[in-house]
Amino acid sequence: MAYKPTGVDTSGIVVDRDLAELEEQLARNAHENWARLRIAEGWRFGPERNDARKEHPNLVSFDQLAESEKEYDRQAAVQTIKTLLAKGYSIQRAKSNTASSEVAAALPLEPKPADVLRLLNSPTKLDLALAQALWRTRDPATWASDPETYRLLGERTLKLGEPLAAYDVIAEGMKAFPQDVRLQQLFALALARSGAAGSANGVLMRLYEAGHRDEETVGMLARSHKDLACESTSPDEANQHLRRAYNLYTQSYRATGGYWSAINAATLAVLLGDRHVATTLARSVREECQRKLVQAEVGSPERYWLVSTLGEASLMLEDWPAAKDWYGRAFAEGSGNWGSLATTRHSARLLLKHLGGNLDWLEQIFQFPSVVVFAGHMIDRSDRQVPRFPAQIEPAVKNAIQDRINKFDAGFGYASAACGADLLFHEALLEKKAESHVILPYEKELFAKDSVDIISAGNWRKRFEKVMDQAVDVQEISKQCKTHSLSYEFANQIMHGVATMRAQQLETKLIPLAVWDGRGGDGRSGTASTVQRWRKLGLKVEIIDLQEIFVRECPEISTCTNADGALSFRQTEPALGSVSSEILAMLFADAEGFSKLTDEEVPRFVEHFFGLVGGLIARLAHKPLTKNTWGDGLYFVFSDVVAAGLFALDLRDSVRGTDWSSKGLPDLHVRIGLHAGPVHACIDPVTQQVNYIGTHVSRAARIEPITPSDQVYSSQAFAALAAAQGIREFRCDYVGQTSLAKQYGTFPTYVVLRRHSAASEGSHSITLD
Repeated sequence: MAYKPTGVDTSGIVVDRDLAELEEQLARNAHENWARLRIAEGWRFGPERNDARKEHPNLVSFDQLAESEKEYDRQAAVQTIKTLLAKGYSIQRAKSNTASSEVAAALPLEPKPADVLRLLNSPTKLDLALAQALWRTRDPATWASDPETYRLLGERTLKLGEPLAAYDVIAEGMKAFPQDVRLQQLFALALARSGAAGSANGVLMRLYEAGHRDEETVGMLARSHKDLACESTSPDEANQHLRRAYNLYTQSYRATGGYWSAINAATLAVLLGDRHVATTLARSVREECQRKLVQAEVGSPERYWLVSTLGEASLMLEDWPAAKDWYGRAFAEGSGNWGSLATTRHSARLLLKHLGGNLDWLEQIFQFPSVVVFAGHMIDRSDRQVPRFPAQIEPAVKNAIQDRINKFDAGFGYASAACGADLLFHEALLEKKAESHVILPYEKELFAKDSVDIISAGNWRKRFEKVMDQAVDVQEISKQCKTHSLSYEFANQIMHGVATMRAQQLETKLIPLAVWDGRGGDGRSGTASTVQRWRKLGLKVEIIDLQEIFVRECPEISTCTNADGALSFRQTEPALGSVSSEILAMLFADAEGFSKLTDEEVPRFVEHFFGLVGGLIARLAHKPLTKNTWGDGLYFVFSDVVAAGLFALDLRDSVRGTDWSSKGLPDLHVRIGLHAGPVHACIDPVTQQVNYIGTHVSRAARIEPITPSDQVYSSQAFAALAAAQGIREFRCDYVGQTSLAKQYGTFPTYVVLRRHSAASEGSHSITLD
């Protein structure tokens, strides 16, 4: 008799919308469990199923599965939920008033260090949203009793590819435990992954000189020299750093026998031209890693490094099929561990370029999720004269957003959170288990009142709060409510900048995406102006055509609108008397040592120090809009961040390169602070000159006093605008959350460093003596 499947009748069961997210979670979890069991049985990825060789094409992440395969898991998940409901069970999400319901469920109301450690040591996957929520809800006094909390959260955050967030965690830990070696190692790693190789090298050199010669310290010190070699402007200097890195890796391998040191020593041997040393080490590493892999537990972090190291060894031995296989397994093992995967990909790229191999297959394996920066129209208010985004088309717009997110494999998204397209975008990200980053122009509650609560239908406020709760982070660009559109435009530019920086960190694609009707918007901060700005920067903008959806979904309404879509009721900037507002860059600087000058030296200071500054200004192609001095202080306003940044670096270098003793002056140093933001331009009634005032001028003034001697520091806003504009002349490296002068507050701070010219960034011909 033929088998006839039967089961619980679920045909009359309807799953609530609130459980739709659970369906996707169960489907993903089913795939993960299946894959984990297969790997434990010795199976590995292969383009076709082969039972004899234990290869299966579905041993990839859920997002990489064919849609038909995903649907099998989804249907199983749906039937599981429906069966529970049919049997009389109910499914409800646990309520929580904390920043993260998952953290609340995992910890008691007053967590002790042991509770925090239990969560951090849990074998369950700690995603970035949960890590950030745990950090935001911490009790600093509780955490300060044990350095292990900082160590573990710092490590987890680094693995998730967020070196800036990890930096803040580890920096706080180092304040409580300044002698903790592991925290110092992690601090250096956060610096290195943020691009600050020089600072990382300094931290590690202090550890090394203090006698710490363990494999971790020595290996990380070597890595910092390798990074410095890549940054070097001269072949000789690059050669010295590579030699130093090679010697350190070799020293560590001889002392510990560790395969990690050996494979890095082999890589450096390739870069330095000694293929014999490289292949000898690679063979030894391959044998050791294959032996250890048999013993490694399924799901353990060690498996990732063993598999990726086998890939690197295979590259050096030019065993291309084996390299592809091992790197494919490494990507599957390290799914979501973006920091480690980026490190592995970087090393493999470096090797392939020196070996003359084809990079295409490597890029095909290491396909990182893209970063999406988003803009879109709000849902129509009931009093909107000409319909643009009526509530009836909301499902179609969300489907279109989900399709684009899946098409581009979005893993990280940045947008505001107004009712309409913004919140639909965040909801789609969260359903995909991607990172959601919210950028608000001002304080959350005021923003919700202005941009969410204006629509009574659609449950937008509840959806807004859910997005706020589940987002990885929420940034309020200003703590004050700004009624004019310039603040919104500024927030949009910052949003683009921080998304750009994230894409650069992960070396992945940045996708600008807009839900736009293709017409003029409602002001300079609207979707139309954002799309226009992106296009001016040379970006390819992905457009979800709102007008096309409107016409398709609501033909009876769209035919009633006038042909030119008369969306002509633009908001205009409010008149503020004789004061106008614009986004500008500000520079504050002072000369260290001025207070110690004698009366006889002050005239020489005016002649030579101010003379140097005046000479630099005279040679500028784009001069400051205003300039002022008081005592030894300088205050300049520039029309854009590139002009301000380049002038700051030129000023710093000129002061540092001057022989002040030949001018009859003691050694002088300069410290410079940069910021950008909306400021008010006016004719000062006192001086009768153009002046710029506002809260952002005050913030700029507070950066300079905390800047180290002979350095240029900037705000995150300045760094973000520089990234958004694609400035190549300089870069901004994160230095942490810094308390500004005069108790102004604590803000993310960056050091501004000059980039090398394109010519100096080319490959160097290096040999090993």
